Amino acid sequence: MCNIRSEIVQKGYPSLHTKAEPVREDEFGTPELLAIIAAMKKALAGEEDGAAIAAPQIGISKRIFVIAENIFGPTHPKYGSKDPHLVFINPEITKLSKKTAIMDEGCLSVRGTYGNVRRAVGATVSARDEHGVPFIRGAGGLLAQVFQHETDHLNGVLFIDRALETWDAEYPKRKSE
Repeated sequence: MCNIRSEIVQKGYPSLHTKAEPVREDEFGTPELLAIIAAMKKALAGEEDGAAIAAPQIGISKRIFVIAENIFGPTHPKYGSKDPHLVFINPEITKLSKKTAIMDEGCLSVRGTYGNVRRAVGATVSARDEHGVPFIRGAGGLLAQVFQHETDHLNGVLFIDRALETWDAEYPKRKSE
């Protein structure tokens, strides 16, 4: 696994349409796992409006997603990290609010298409970080929406599969453009 891509794959790519494999216990702390996470962070950092990314979006069928700092806030207080990302490995949504709302969504793997998706307005996720440390994170609003969107990716579901309606619009440029 030394040549891991940091390019984002698009709808139709096999990893986007299959359920991702859990990260095994013996994979925590390995150079391979850290390389996958680094490639995800690089891909996400290259997107002007990227909120989060799941491993299947770089062609890796692993249950990992990474959320950008602009969604969860500056630094992760638990670890005092300066890394502008929060890593979720083997995430499980343990609770969804009964209240739902129709929310606008887009996706780095479905460029140029946006839509309305009904999502729970609150969600709680149980996961492990890149060091294997378990944590639970609850959220409302946009962060709860991101939890649900990224977990869908890990289950082979794209937002367009759930959308009540979709429309085409100009996709923001990548930071490198």
